[in-house]
Amino acid sequence: MQAKPKLVLCVDRDNDLYEKAGISGPIIGRDANLDAAIKLGLADPGETDTNAILKAISLHDQLSKTHSVQIATLTGSAKLGYAADEAISQQLDRLLEQFPTDSCVFVSDGASDETLLPIIQSRLKIDAVEVVTMKQAKELEKTYFVILEKLREPYYARLIFGIPAILGILFVVSAVLHWAWYVPVAIISAYLLLKAFGIEEAISRALSSFNFSVEKISLVVYLSAVPLIAIAFWSGYVVLLSASETFTSPAKIAAAAARSVMGLLLWPILLLLTGRVMDLVAEKRKVEIFRYGLYAVSTVLFWLVFWTGAVWIVNDTPPYVSFGDFAVVIIAAVIMGYVSITSLRQIKRNVLLGLKLESKEVLGAAGNYVGKVMGVDVKEGALAVKSPLGQKMMISMQDVERVGEKIVLSV
Repeated sequence: MQAKPKLVLCVDRDNDLYEKAGISGPIIGRDANLDAAIKLGLADPGETDTNAILKAISLHDQLSKTHSVQIATLTGSAKLGYAADEAISQQLDRLLEQFPTDSCVFVSDGASDETLLPIIQSRLKIDAVEVVTMKQAKELEKTYFVILEKLREPYYARLIFGIPAILGILFVVSAVLHWAWYVPVAIISAYLLLKAFGIEEAISRALSSFNFSVEKISLVVYLSAVPLIAIAFWSGYVVLLSASETFTSPAKIAAAAARSVMGLLLWPILLLLTGRVMDLVAEKRKVEIFRYGLYAVSTVLFWLVFWTGAVWIVNDTPPYVSFGDFAVVIIAAVIMGYVSITSLRQIKRNVLLGLKLESKEVLGAAGNYVGKVMGVDVKEGALAVKSPLGQKMMISMQDVERVGEKIVLSV
């Protein structure tokens, strides 16, 4: 039985052949590809697709000495993404109808074209991959595609696009409301300070856990919290303006504004936590409720301490607060925090002991496989987990964040 001929396949994913030389794919045959390479090279001498086509022609000539071989160049779309992949898939299907083959040599001009490998491999075997780049541009091209990929990630997108956008909006709002330039600068500086100490990331993780959906009754609670948050900060701004005329001390001015904001901000935060707990109860995810219980306790205690401190600094209206009163509040907050956290941890432990955890797979916070639960050590409050290498490890129940079909840890 005679073997099927081989195919030398070149791909122009961003369709430079059409955009620059007016040539549509698929381009089949040595002469047609050579003509296309010359036209593209004349249109743009620096175009790397020209080198890729010439490399494909060179491979065709080498293989033709020992094999029956055909050469073809497929073109995608200037839009890239799905549009390019769909166009290439359709052209490849038409090509294989005209030129049945089992295998090919894939010629690419860089990192972007290599993303097509799964599409090609779903239709025929790839014997070899030839990547052609202009030597002086190789590292630059790699850097270019790394930057493109990073910009698609939410974390980097927020940094590159989000911060300048927020800064621009703040300056526009500042101009409209006749604020001084230091208002948006102060807000951005506060954000950068939170980011420097990792607080921004913690807040982002906490907010990402809230599931805003019109299908859930908790949405009503979330929507009620939004105007309260806006009112709290607007109240703080109004008090800041009036306090600037009343006090000369910057500490008293800032404390007066903070007292006003915190006086209202506690309630919308508790509303948000209540909405999230409602979702968890409806989804029967009891273990996660304790985490939000800790959030609620921490919120109330921090509010108590900072609100009392702001009142103590200003001390312009009853109730008047002395430093001794402020110190007592701090001590009481520490004691209440310790008792609350200890109690919630004990309740969480009892709930976990009541669940069937044996034989469940355990995943880390990043989704990595940790092992399988062998048993539960009630006395130590820990899970006995067998790692993929057969090693036994003990994991504290306090590190368990979620229990479903699998156990997810917080670390």
